[in-house]
Amino acid sequence: MPPETVLTLMRALHDHEAEARVGGGWAVDALLREQTRQHADLDLWVDAGNFEGLLAGLADQEIDRIYSWPGDRPWNFVLHDGHSRRVDLHLYQTLSDGRLHYGSVEAPFLFTERDLSGEGEIAGVAVRCESAEFALQNRTGYAPRDIDRHDVAVLCGRFGLRPPESYR
Repeated sequence: MPPETVLTLMRALHDHEAEARVGGGWAVDALLREQTRQHADLDLWVDAGNFEGLLAGLADQEIDRIYSWPGDRPWNFVLHDGHSRRVDLHLYQTLSDGRLHYGSVEAPFLFTERDLSGEGEIAGVAVRCESAEFALQNRTGYAPRDIDRHDVAVLCGRFGLRPPESYR
């Protein structure tokens, strides 16, 4: 997914009042303020309260088909346009105490707004994204792929972070 497509999608979501935060590999590159690798999709963090605007914004861009992926859940699934544009959605809910809840009731993943407070750039345009620490944390809990090793190396190198145990 090229940077121009990312920015077009982010504008479409903004136009529908669905504020999204960039996650995944694009978040890493946004934090670095340069594209360091190719990206197959765009990961987005979106408050579930913005679900209607999210779907409307993506539908305006013809990203309206479910892309079946192992492990899909109501809070995490992929939509695509039938060709090359895929958006991996991560829906969370803001709790009364300010924490953010992602996942099932039985196994919640709780985090904070600070985790999504990263500020970066894609093709010179400012975007909100995961923080460097949160992006690093999200590269754990599964067998690392080559792109994960790349992302961890550039994050740790640029921000002076310690690599997770599984990357040492």
